[in-house]
Amino acid sequence: MDISVIIPLYNEEESLPILFDWIKRVMHENNFTYEVIFVDDGSFDNSWGVIETLKEKFPDIVRALKFRHNYGKSPALYCGFQVAKGDVVITMDADLQDSPDEIPELYSMIKNDGYDLVSGWKKKRHDSKLTKNLPSKLYNATARKVTGLKLHDMNCGLKSYKNEVVKNIEVYGDMHRYIPYLAKNAGYTKIGEKVVEHRKRQYGSTKFGMNRFVNGYLDLMTAWFLAKFGKKPMHLFGLIGSLMFLIGFVMVVVVGANKLIALWSHAAAPLVTNSPYFYIALVAMILGTQLFLTGFVAEIIARNSSERNKYQIEKKI
Repeated sequence: MDISVIIPLYNEEESLPILFDWIKRVMHENNFTYEVIFVDDGSFDNSWGVIETLKEKFPDIVRALKFRHNYGKSPALYCGFQVAKGDVVITMDADLQDSPDEIPELYSMIKNDGYDLVSGWKKKRHDSKLTKNLPSKLYNATARKVTGLKLHDMNCGLKSYKNEVVKNIEVYGDMHRYIPYLAKNAGYTKIGEKVVEHRKRQYGSTKFGMNRFVNGYLDLMTAWFLAKFGKKPMHLFGLIGSLMFLIGFVMVVVVGANKLIALWSHAAAPLVTNSPYFYIALVAMILGTQLFLTGFVAEIIARNSSERNKYQIEKKI
């Protein structure tokens, strides 16, 4: 099979028939063999009824999963990835803001140009500049700096992947925003970008608020930490803890030395507890010890993790 199209959705009953007909037309024009996988993320409208109707009409093309309640986009993509059979996997949103006309070129960039993953770039957007465009630019600039991936729109829902990529990454929480970074950390480094059309939403309302930018930043820090220190947490906590303890210890020595020098010279010796440096040193040593122990406990947890010896093997002979 050439292509699997995965469409996560939540309350998009009006858009689904239009989107499916559009995908079907593009696929037939290019003679692709394909499947369309709908993942209903706990919709409470008639989205599932629309999907069931499509399944009855096109049983060999349509596949679908329905969650019992709204888990989020990352779980929807993860479950879609698990069942995808196509050589190339395409993801797109169900709100008609992504154009299926982009599919042939996205497919070609994977099959003919050798990319592992191609991310869409909605260069010209139809969103509000104040509430979406500007925050999106800041978010993507931060993501580029942290991940090292020179992508302009990392969170674009329209992407294409080699099948083996989606089978070897784990999308969880809200990590769908950083799938290219997850792929890079899994060893898939040929990651490209394609300018795609961004269309205005025709039906319903957006499912994302301003809190996604705050959550996105926190998820970015999580992704970075797991990539750098997920298997060796002591390298971070142990280093910072040791440095803090050392700084506190040196300050205690300095305070104690000043006391001894005053006593040696028969001068009025100040109380150690009168020096603010004593309390700063005490806090630094306590925090340093706690951070070191945190790293030690994290190492024990990592050592007993089922993922501790999971590595990506590219070839075997």
